[in-house]
Amino acid sequence: MERLVERPPLAKRLKRFLRYVLIRGVLLLLQPLPLGAARALGARLGALAYTVAGGERRKALKSLAVAFPEKSDAERQALARAAFRHLGAAALEVACTGTMDRQLERLVAWPEEDRRVLETALARGRGVVFVSGHVGNWELLARRVARSGYPSQSIAKETTDPRLTELVGRFRERGGVRSIWRGQEGAARAMLRALRGGEILGILIDQDTRVQSLFVPFFGQLAATPRAAADLAIRTGAAVVAGFCHRVDGGGYRLSMEEVPVPQGEDREAAALELTSALSARIEAAIRRTPEQWVWMHQRWKTRPSPATPSPLPEAAPAPAR
Repeated sequence: MERLVERPPLAKRLKRFLRYVLIRGVLLLLQPLPLGAARALGARLGALAYTVAGGERRKALKSLAVAFPEKSDAERQALARAAFRHLGAAALEVACTGTMDRQLERLVAWPEEDRRVLETALARGRGVVFVSGHVGNWELLARRVARSGYPSQSIAKETTDPRLTELVGRFRERGGVRSIWRGQEGAARAMLRALRGGEILGILIDQDTRVQSLFVPFFGQLAATPRAAADLAIRTGAAVVAGFCHRVDGGGYRLSMEEVPVPQGEDREAAALELTSALSARIEAAIRRTPEQWVWMHQRWKTRPSPATPSPLPEAAPAPAR
């Protein structure tokens, strides 16, 4: 029998269409803006969002209370406001695609020692599982690496609107990054092909999403963390690199990279737990370096482990800041 696809209600379809038109229009208006102007405008819009988006502000403050219980309310409010400003600035920087690409190498510094980390991992010929989080500017991270000539794909979640998904996919592809939309037919095979072909496969694992996850420490609390990065590395023998793109003084960014050892042994489940915990620790350390550059409005600890969930190694502490 032919499978029937249920269409969303008319009101929802209209809302999605108007949202798509609005986003396309805003992107066209932003194209000619200099990066500095886009950054300043984005920061102002982020500050406005902190004021008017009460629900998102409360989520951010709740997350900050979990992560930094030692800080005062005033300190956490200032940090949340700075996070909204950073996110707005980063979003509008990325929206200025043409201007950004012309200045990408100058905008995003990639020190030689960090480039060697990636090249050494790639030289083994089994591909690289590149793990990061929503820290700094993750879109510029992928774009800087791919436009430097390193074959790159990323695992991404489709939006609720296929037109927006296509828009995001085209943006990334123009930067040299091909998207593998998780959940689509053939996605798992595409991930394996990328690694077996010696490519970079990027994946963000710092959010609580509806994917297979493991509970590992994150800011002192167990957090449901996607396990795909660990499973892929253990299955294929690919190297694992954790990398981030932090904003630095002056408005630019800096890439940092570190290879993370893949545990060896017969017990793949224990190895996956250990590697996921180690990767989560690297992400936490990156956030602690610049806490205003993470998406605190995400409800990171919304899924709680059952009493029967085995506890991961207690010694999995944040890696030292580089």
